[in-house]
Amino acid sequence: MGPPLLLACLLAPLCARGASMAPGSPPGWRQHEGPRRVKRAWVIPPISVSENHKRIPHLLVQIKSDKQQPGGVIYSIKGPGVDEEPLGIFSIDKFSGKVFLNAMLDREENDRFRLKAFALDLGGVTLEDPTDLEIIVVDQNDNRPLFRQDVFTGRVVEGAEPGTCVMTVEATDADDPETDNAALRFSILEQGAGGMFSINATTGEICTARPGLDRESVGVYNLTLQAADMSGDGLTTTATAVIYLEDINDNAPEFTKEEFSMEVEEQAAGLEVGRVLVHDKDLAGSPNWLAKFTILEGDPEGAFAIHTDPYTNDGVLSVAKPLDHEVRDRFQLTVSVQNQQPLEPGAPGSPRALATVQVRVRDVNEAPVFRENPRRVSVPEGAPPGTLVTTYTASDPDTRQLQTLTYALLYDPAGWLQLDPHSGTVRTKRELRHPSAFLQGGWYIALVLARDDAEPPLSATGTLSIEILEVNDHAPLLQPPAGVVCGRPGRGGSLLLGATDDDRPPHGAPFHFQLSPQHPQLARNWSITRFNVTHAVLAVLVDLPEGPYSLPLLLRDSGTPPREQQQLLNISVCPCGRDGTCEDGVLAAATAGVGITLEALLIILGSSTLFLLLALLGAARVRGRRRALRKGLLQRSRDDMRDNILNYDEQGGGEEDQDAYDINQLRHPQLLQPRAKPPMRRDAPLRSGTPSAPRKLPSGPSDIEDFINEGLEAANSDPSVPPYDTALIYDYEGSGSVASPLSSIVSSLTDEDQDYDYLSEWGPRFRRLADLYGQ
Repeated sequence: MGPPLLLACLLAPLCARGASMAPGSPPGWRQHEGPRRVKRAWVIPPISVSENHKRIPHLLVQIKSDKQQPGGVIYSIKGPGVDEEPLGIFSIDKFSGKVFLNAMLDREENDRFRLKAFALDLGGVTLEDPTDLEIIVVDQNDNRPLFRQDVFTGRVVEGAEPGTCVMTVEATDADDPETDNAALRFSILEQGAGGMFSINATTGEICTARPGLDRESVGVYNLTLQAADMSGDGLTTTATAVIYLEDINDNAPEFTKEEFSMEVEEQAAGLEVGRVLVHDKDLAGSPNWLAKFTILEGDPEGAFAIHTDPYTNDGVLSVAKPLDHEVRDRFQLTVSVQNQQPLEPGAPGSPRALATVQVRVRDVNEAPVFRENPRRVSVPEGAPPGTLVTTYTASDPDTRQLQTLTYALLYDPAGWLQLDPHSGTVRTKRELRHPSAFLQGGWYIALVLARDDAEPPLSATGTLSIEILEVNDHAPLLQPPAGVVCGRPGRGGSLLLGATDDDRPPHGAPFHFQLSPQHPQLARNWSITRFNVTHAVLAVLVDLPEGPYSLPLLLRDSGTPPREQQQLLNISVCPCGRDGTCEDGVLAAATAGVGITLEALLIILGSSTLFLLLALLGAARVRGRRRALRKGLLQRSRDDMRDNILNYDEQGGGEEDQDAYDINQLRHPQLLQPRAKPPMRRDAPLRSGTPSAPRKLPSGPSDIEDFINEGLEAANSDPSVPPYDTALIYDYEGSGSVASPLSSIVSSLTDEDQDYDYLSEWGPRFRRLADLYGQ
């Protein structure tokens, strides 16, 4: 026999719509069959209950097992809504098997519940296998539609054709989508006058409905949208759609008036003269709104410029070139305007695309102007004071104003000039000559200031560049005026002559050298040939005896007019060696320049004597100061214990002081060259007898003393000259001199002869020093 049957009796309360349904019952309620016996299980059909049921508790169903007598079975249920979340929604009477609903249901949270039903005997033994109990929550239209956003934004260009879609709006409904509770329909409740837009009721797409969208008339459209469920007959909600019209260039700019008047000062460049105003209906700040201005007529020289102010769209007229009231005091300009972007095809043109701008140039005081700046003039060198240099004047651009100009020297570094303040005449104040630290390449620069008498006065500065023209006022000078040649022609019997000239080109080189025409006999023994523009070569034509010669030469420069001067060339003719040079170059040089040798001797003797004299004076001064210092310090030591710094004396440069005489000239005679003029004895005759044989130079430092003594003796014994080269007595010490003899310099080098006991009398600070030196 099969398993026992569980009898499930379905009660029929009104809210549950029992097992037997009357014809015409509302849709959504289904009639279920009663419990039927099945094989090996007990089955309970699904139970439907409406959400939001308010009569609580509500009997849903009663289950019963026929295996035991009534009162001998215990029923229980488990699952979501019972012992699982959400808890406490369902419960069962364990003895009768009645299942109750204890809370309102929300289909949007849980659309069904699946429970397990159990039947046990009183001892807890399972009587039946667990069976499923499914409770279905029936939907009610308890949720309004919701738009996905409160405000929808869209854009469309003005003038768009009808049917141009702008955007699509969306809405949702939480109710069962398989019922009419979630069937939505869209509509436009309000959009202002014109009805320019429409919406698809099913899809929510908004499109243009009519032509004539004009941003300049209506720039923004605000649409009130509605969404309703139950296919438009149920619950509703609203949202807003904002549609912006995008601008196109369908409006040309226009001047606000046909003529504008402005005023500007002359000589002002880059300044704003004024503004021309325009109006454009297109979107401000866009390329369709920005204006572009052009000056068509009235400014052939380009004195004005016009540009657009990007913030106000005004045309800003400015001065591009300085204006001159005296040249032109009024301008009448024709200005056009258009957009930076071209107009849309079919857009009407502007009747005010042209305007007239009247500009008046106001006269102001202008600074004087030097038409020639800098002014370049020339003045000959050595021009006497008062010489006219130039008349340097300025002009006043203010021809319509009566003004007077005055002048002054603003910069005259050497004080060479004087200026008439009324006429601008410049004259020399002193003689101008080369060379000068104030000349730059032969030019003298001065600045002249011109000032008018307006209020306030204006001034201008002019540069006066004066070229000091070179004048040939110097004859060339022979350099060097002496030399040494070999007495045989063709074998070293030549000498290179040079000349210098203080004048600047072209009054200097090339120089012309010649023997004096006043002494034609010189041409028999000597010749002069040109070497270059500044030098010539003097040559011996015949054998000449040794000795000094004086040749009168005539030197002439290339100036205009040329300057010439006769000068003496002192020549020493020496005996020739085999190689064409003097047999002993040093002796020849000494013979030719005996003056130099004597001067050197005098320098050595004078330096030695002076050194000895200074040594004596220094020793006496030191000893005198030492005695005075000893007495003064002993007297002040009791009252003044401060340290004192005493300046005793400067004794010379020591080993580094070698400027007196270069003794290497005696040690190395081959280095001695006749670079400078060899001094000649002014008291000696031009031609004397054959000079004595030159003395041999010292071979070493030990022979210098003998060489000096021999030279001194030779000079003293020379009968042709006065005794100018004798030794001189510079000073005599006398017998009562306070200075010590020179021998004391050497003897005082030891500390044994010094008495340092007086140091102990100078005070406690010198006692240690006295102890050190007194021991």
